[in-house]
Amino acid sequence: MGAHAKLAAFRLPPLPTIGEIIKIFGLRAQKQLSQNFLLDLRLTDKIVRKTGNLKNAHVYEVGPGPGGITRSILNAQVADLLVVEKDTRFIPGLQMLSDAAPGKLRIVHGDVLTFKLEKAFPLHLQKKWEDDPPSVYIIGNLPFSVSTPLIIKWLENISKRDGPFVYGRTQMTLTFQKEVAERLTANTGSKQRSRLSIMAQYLCKVQHSFTIPGRAFVPKPQVDVGVVHFTPLVQPQINQPFKLVEKVVQSTFQFRRKYCHHGIGILFPQADRSKNTEKMLMLADVDPTLRPAQLSILHFKNLCDVYRKMCDEDPNLFTYNFREELKQNKSKKPIKDRDGDNDLDYE
Repeated sequence: MGAHAKLAAFRLPPLPTIGEIIKIFGLRAQKQLSQNFLLDLRLTDKIVRKTGNLKNAHVYEVGPGPGGITRSILNAQVADLLVVEKDTRFIPGLQMLSDAAPGKLRIVHGDVLTFKLEKAFPLHLQKKWEDDPPSVYIIGNLPFSVSTPLIIKWLENISKRDGPFVYGRTQMTLTFQKEVAERLTANTGSKQRSRLSIMAQYLCKVQHSFTIPGRAFVPKPQVDVGVVHFTPLVQPQINQPFKLVEKVVQSTFQFRRKYCHHGIGILFPQADRSKNTEKMLMLADVDPTLRPAQLSILHFKNLCDVYRKMCDEDPNLFTYNFREELKQNKSKKPIKDRDGDNDLDYE
């Protein structure tokens, strides 16, 4: 009851419901954009509560759509809400909200994948990385088609402390397909453990806050939806460049059902693959017969540290691409055919 009372302290004037907004402006979720509308304000309020205390905070909402979560954020007494929406059909409905909350809501017609957030909020909000997180938050009910590439982009921003993280350890509360949410939070040895687990967890504290049933969305997706909260760590658990970590993790999970030495091996040219793979595993103190999902963050830290030293010794090593070598040897089948994995996807 207390949380609801706080949310009710700031009241938007009477407005059409989200369902009515959809009818008024003739809005339809576009399947090709994997759009799904969340109409239940009790659930949008819950997403906002899981984000933290937003009173007087500055919030960046991605993909607001018809404005369900937007209303809940405004009712949380924020100082400033910036929304970025790519689909022009939603702008009139969002403008109605902006008119109802003068000075609170800024609307940008743009693409969240390219939008620059570095100068979106006042510089005085910036905090040192070692301090508590700033009063800047990211919230979004993301279309499934952009959720994974966007979180990877933001994880790289965290590693560089740029983009939304120039203000400090900006917290994020985002929606994903339930399976992706489970991958993001999966523990060592879990069936859902994947390259996405490692990339998120070496940089952030990642929490699966709650699950929203698919029937709560319009149109109903084929899957349930997980709400995931990210808090960047003061110190990353792997202290190497993002692209290097990504390459090691991606290669290791290339053959997720096989022993880890198979994936680690493709970091090296075929001529010296066996010798270098054995060297890397030995120096990193990693059992070559562990499966990728059995490797801990510490295992990956050791692997990345050793690989960095090997790259320093051989400057050409990091740019080596096993796929290019495979193309030159037509007698071999593509990796995807042999193992059913695709190294370009986050699994």
